[in-house]
Amino acid sequence: MIEAVGLSKYYGIFTASKDVSFKVYEGELVAFLGPNGAGKSTTMKMLVGYLAPSEGVGKIAGHNMSTDRIAGSARLGYLPENGPLYPDMTPHGLLSFFADARGMDASRKAERIDGVIDTCRLDSVVYKPISKLSKGYRQRVGMAQALLHEPDVLIMDEPTAGLDPNQIRDVREVLRQLGETKTILLSTHILQEVEAMADRVVIINEGRLVYDGSVNELGKDSDELHQAFHQLTGSEAEAVT
Repeated sequence: MIEAVGLSKYYGIFTASKDVSFKVYEGELVAFLGPNGAGKSTTMKMLVGYLAPSEGVGKIAGHNMSTDRIAGSARLGYLPENGPLYPDMTPHGLLSFFADARGMDASRKAERIDGVIDTCRLDSVVYKPISKLSKGYRQRVGMAQALLHEPDVLIMDEPTAGLDPNQIRDVREVLRQLGETKTILLSTHILQEVEAMADRVVIINEGRLVYDGSVNELGKDSDELHQAFHQLTGSEAEAVT
């Protein structure tokens, strides 16, 4: 459902991402890990077609996102880090705007808005200005927008970054629920997210893939996960295949 094939991105002599290849299969929730500046966001932007790769191909549900982006985007929900929202709108107004932009008819629009408000637990804030919402609720609004058209695939970049423990718990619960029916690639640098939710782990460091495997192979508890992460992403790290 998600496939990176030799994705690379160069900015002059700087390499943001180099020959990154991995697959996410239907029904998986895969954690995409790496230290700050490792190239996670760059790789995700190439996967969703937001950023053109210098080399390689990003595919969503079999669609090449460089040449067939419209069809691929119909299957994709994307939540970027600090996703842009319209602060003067209410969550309901924002969702209505995006439903119209996607060409939904009136009955489906009403059904889907009600559905994502329920899924993302926005009932208590649905008519408040987004500018007045906490960061946790703004993240939920972003998730609701990404889910509005019932995509098969979700790609989320740091969805719990900057949230307090209660907000993180709420977002995790929503993600667990979504993981029952969706294929999810979740970018994070928080190893607790891996323990809590992931079926598999993909790690990049300095723009290159260094690990692709199960959570249990990486470590059985938090201490082992932290140790393995340090070994894979520290200055002396060697690529693991």
